[in-house]
Amino acid sequence: MNFICSKQKLQEGISIVTKAITGKTTMPILEGIYIEANDEGLTLIGSDMDVSIETKVEATVTTAGKIVLDARLFGEIIRKLPNSDVKIEIADNDLIQVTCEKSVFNLVYMNPSDYPMLPTINEDLKVEVPQNLLKNMIKGTSFAIAQDEVRPILQGILFEVKDKQLNLVALDGYRLAIRNELLDIDNDIEVVIPGKTLNEVSKILEDNSDLVEITFTSNHILFNLKTTKVISRLLEGKFVNYNSLLPQEHKLIVNVKKQELQNGIERASLMAKDGNSNLIKLDVQEDILIITSNSQLGKVREEVAISLQGEGVQIAFNSRYLLDVLKSMEEDEIVMEMTSGITPCVIKGKNMNNSKYLVLPVRLVR
Repeated sequence: MNFICSKQKLQEGISIVTKAITGKTTMPILEGIYIEANDEGLTLIGSDMDVSIETKVEATVTTAGKIVLDARLFGEIIRKLPNSDVKIEIADNDLIQVTCEKSVFNLVYMNPSDYPMLPTINEDLKVEVPQNLLKNMIKGTSFAIAQDEVRPILQGILFEVKDKQLNLVALDGYRLAIRNELLDIDNDIEVVIPGKTLNEVSKILEDNSDLVEITFTSNHILFNLKTTKVISRLLEGKFVNYNSLLPQEHKLIVNVKKQELQNGIERASLMAKDGNSNLIKLDVQEDILIITSNSQLGKVREEVAISLQGEGVQIAFNSRYLLDVLKSMEEDEIVMEMTSGITPCVIKGKNMNNSKYLVLPVRLVR
């Protein structure tokens, strides 16, 4: 193997594939980056068996070949080299030589034949989604993924295509996040993608309308983004029937400017950090929403202007759950639907109906 590649392009490729290398593996080979050089340039692969990322990097290849290099060490070396061309070639004694201007490193490489093959995915059933749209949908749901392992299915996001509509759904027992967009897709699809996978995909997606191709098998999903592919296993099992969790009716509607509510809650939550509940209380009145929080640190009172349809209510929340929802919403004005101080609150945009959130209140001890 012998090739020359710009330091910046090589570093970008390493950065992409190392997102799949967790270090939590019993196979030492998976702590490495698989590198294959041929006439078309370089192919880099990182994997932890659950998620695999492959990316192409432009390079001038003199001699084809394959190696596996320790991801952490190789990544650090390339990152600290001068911004110039990097030459990599096989040396003696299972070593490669990395040369850049006046820097020369000799690194031990691992046997590429020990590296596990990526799953083969038949790319017949394809769904195409604009990258910026998918990125926003992931951002708008991923915060509600369950963090504990009690119900593994809730550590993923439901990817559902139904009636020409793509739905992404996440829930953790305290809140529910739903994002949907109309897509011209005839197939009906229902799979659960690990949240970790979608968060890594989101980092690779661009903020443009270029299409990402998504392909499914019974147990894997492939995201194809031109020079980069992300392959992930799917979670096994049936996702929760999320529609049954949404209240069918409500008794009051609050219209409020999102940023004003978010600012008020953020200030009130400064006093709510005593303990883990992040408790804030909302007193919904005719034209104002009063936010309060009391703790051993002190107390705070905030007022936010609202318009109310229905009777007022007093209700308490974990402030973090409300802030996660508000930070993920794009509309300036939002609607909060409630029935009582002990029933869920549904939050959605006033004018757009492509998102819906449910947050459970905290029951107050009277």
